[in-house]
Parts: sequence; structure tokens; C-alpha cells
Amino acid sequence: MKKLWFITLFLVACITHDVSAQDKDENWFVITSKTASYKAETDKIDLWSKSQNLDKIKFRCTQGTLKIKKVRVFLSDGTSKEFKPKGTGVLTKGMSSYPFSIPKGDVKVKKIEIDYDSVGNMVVTKRGKVDVMGKKRTK
Repeated sequence: MKKLWFITLFLVACITHDVSAQDKDENWFVITSKTASYKAETDKIDLWSKSQNLDKIKFRCTQGTLKIKKVRVFLSDGTSKEFKPKGTGVLTKGMSSYPFSIPKGDVKVKKIEIDYDSVGNMVVTKRGKVDVMGKKRTK
């Protein structure tokens, strides 16, 4: 019984450390915040007035529960890249997605589209809120 307790405690510690380590990097900054309704929707984020020279993007849930289905990134050279989240794509309050890498080179991010919906019951749970975060490219 003690072995089972120790193994469970060890696994919880490993998982907690991995999730908390994703947000410890100080180079991440919030691009914008979005609120999801209780239906599937696509949010479009234009980056023409913000810093666009990004190396990676990720999403951090700040309220409720969200299911990210697909992310499309439109680049300055006219191409686009589509990402699907690892695992189920479900984020609860305080969780972050794994980072999505932007293609290397002399391209900048022009627009981001996110397909997601808020998970849960409208009466019981709050609407999902997500921060879209970016990490600047290092030279």
C-alpha cells in the first residue's frame, strides 16, 4: 500500500512540475485575451499593430474550460500553417497548451485564427477565457 501511495505521489509531482514549468519562462507575453461562448466558434486575431516576429505561440486558460480544436497561423509571405493541439486540446483554468512553433526564416505572423468552444453547462460553469501568448524570436 505504501508503494502505491509513493508511486501516485511521485506521478502527481512530475505532472505538476511539467505543467508549471511551461509558464515559468519569462519570455512569454500576452498578445490578447479572448472569451469563448458556449458554442463552437472561430476567433480571428490580427497582429498588424503588435509585435509579429514570433518564434512560438501558446494558449493559457484563465477561466472555465476550453477545447481548442484547431489553430491557423497566417504569415507575411502569404503562407499559412495549421496546428492541432496535442492530446485532447482541453484546457482548464490555469493550464497552458504546448507551444506551437512558427516556421523559421524571415517571416512574421500577420493573423491567428483559433477554432474552439467552451466546455460545460451554461448554468453551472463560467464561460471560458483564454490568453493568446507569444514568444519573440531570438536572433
